[in-house]
Amino acid sequence: MAVNRRNFKERKDCLREYSNAELIKRFRLDMNGIQFVENIIGNEIRAGSLRNHALTSTQKLLLTLRYLATGKMQLCNGDDMGVSQPTVSRAISVTLQSLSSDRMVQQFIKFPVQADQIRRNQEHFFQVAGFPGIVGAIDGTHVQIIAPSVDENEFINRHHYHSINVQVVFDASYKILDIVAKWPGSTHDSRILRESGLHVLFENNHIPVHTHLLGDSGYPSRRWLLTPFLRPLPGAQTNYNRAHKRTRSIVERGIGQLKRRFHVLHGEVRLSPQKTCQVIIACAVLHNICKDRQIPIPDEDPDENPNDAEDDDTNHHDGGAVHGNNNGTLYRQLFAVTHF
Repeated sequence: MAVNRRNFKERKDCLREYSNAELIKRFRLDMNGIQFVENIIGNEIRAGSLRNHALTSTQKLLLTLRYLATGKMQLCNGDDMGVSQPTVSRAISVTLQSLSSDRMVQQFIKFPVQADQIRRNQEHFFQVAGFPGIVGAIDGTHVQIIAPSVDENEFINRHHYHSINVQVVFDASYKILDIVAKWPGSTHDSRILRESGLHVLFENNHIPVHTHLLGDSGYPSRRWLLTPFLRPLPGAQTNYNRAHKRTRSIVERGIGQLKRRFHVLHGEVRLSPQKTCQVIIACAVLHNICKDRQIPIPDEDPDENPNDAEDDDTNHHDGGAVHGNNNGTLYRQLFAVTHF
């Protein structure tokens, strides 16, 4: 009696086949970077056994990195690596869950709270345009998604497409200090901040005084959040705005780097909102790993256009005026007179 044998596709050994430059181009990590991440999450994503030609943890990681790097449909990724579409989907799902876990976020995305860490960040930001006291630059950016089946209207943003509105803070080296990826596109930046852990840190005085975030006019003025003057007067206010704009371009460039490193964030993510949020967090974690390991973005232009972020001040109201935070606006005026 004939025995039916399953035919398995031949799978590439990418780590042997590609050079470091080719690995970075395809997966955004080099050989050592891939092995570094696999060592951290391998046990979580490894199959219980290798029966039925099950994927190894390295293969699952590579499939996920390829998806994040390209945004290509899973069937194409499967064809590239000799794996069926359902297998790709399962591999990406389990790997994204691990990469976006609280453990990974706490390990690789850290907001500075110690005095020496804060002072180092402030010195780096001051070198940009002479703006003192800045620990991070904050902004929101939208990641487009397919129309969800639940609460669809909540996800339509002011650009009239469905999205997740992501709050992100960068340091002067374009490393992510904090990220919030859970709000539908219609949510205003100021509300995301108001309900975030950052707001608790600053409002409850867990951060030393004279430590500031820099944000655009979509945010309310606070003693710890410096926004631009909507109609600056000549002199100190104009000088303040000029330095503010140059320094805040850090976050725009940082968002541009993140989205160019992981092209999945550039197009429409064809996943549920919950899984899209996992994609965003995973990309942020991997971005910081690349920064730590000095892995470049393929074909990176060091003089990239800071307008890679789609949001700008002209699309917002003056947060200080909208929220009526007189204390914050008075502090901003004093700050400008004192330093500019």
